[in-house]
Amino acid sequence: MDIWSKKKRSEVMSNIRSKDTKPEKTLRLLLHRSGFRFSLHRKDLPGNPDIVMKKYNTVIFVHGCFWHYHKECIDGKIPKSNTNYWQKKLTKTVERDKQHQRALRELGWNVIIIWECEIENKPSETLLNIRKKLVI
Repeated sequence: MDIWSKKKRSEVMSNIRSKDTKPEKTLRLLLHRSGFRFSLHRKDLPGNPDIVMKKYNTVIFVHGCFWHYHKECIDGKIPKSNTNYWQKKLTKTVERDKQHQRALRELGWNVIIIWECEIENKPSETLLNIRKKLVI
């Protein structure tokens, strides 16, 4: 059972952003303060990566734990209402993510996935992990 009415749930869901989310902005700030330069949301690349670090031939996707079905996170769960709908929707999202990652790797890009919970819980550790994955 949902804790909100249908109208309230619809309002909440419609206010969720796909770009410039809080975790994305936090990561961008950390990267910029560390001296990294990047571009955002390149439409000419598969999946429109959130952050593109051309100098390092690396793209970063900042995934929301619910929307990208982060199974290792408390937020990455299928809702108890309308389960079939959400199962299909989130499974399709995961498949689409894999296709984009595969296409980017085929184009020679290094792909890094950062989860919303990583940034919220351990931002400095997230930055260190990114640095380790960059080919400098």
